[in-house]
Amino acid sequence: MTTKRETILARVLTVLTPTAGISSRAYRSRQVPLNNRSQFPAINIEPILDDPEQTSSLPKLDWSLRIRVTVFHIGSTSTAPDTAADSVVESMHSLLMADLTLDDNAIDIQPEGVSWDMIDADQPTVAVNCEYLIRYRTSVEDLSS
Repeated sequence: MTTKRETILARVLTVLTPTAGISSRAYRSRQVPLNNRSQFPAINIEPILDDPEQTSSLPKLDWSLRIRVTVFHIGSTSTAPDTAADSVVESMHSLLMADLTLDDNAIDIQPEGVSWDMIDADQPTVAVNCEYLIRYRTSVEDLSS
């Protein structure tokens, strides 16, 4: 059996794999560096924080799962990397927000913010960090339901 959190993270990866421009370069918690230009653009999905709250006398926990979806993109001599990444970010966001319940596993998804990290490499590179808050519910005694 898998926790609901892992089910949600797997669903996010499935939903974001067809993001325009990334081909099959969607990863879950990738730790290996992207070291070849053919690996760009790419998306990495990682959990940041998962906070429970018991808000009623019911035996339920309401969770707030913060995830980071990072879009990695390289620029060119004529296009800044953040400009080049914009269409990938737009496609990724649209796919993620199309089903706010992630196939009935979540209560809601809320965008939380975007930040940019410019990376010094042989070509201009950017990591666009898009954070989302995913709310979901489990029973107190079983994190899978």
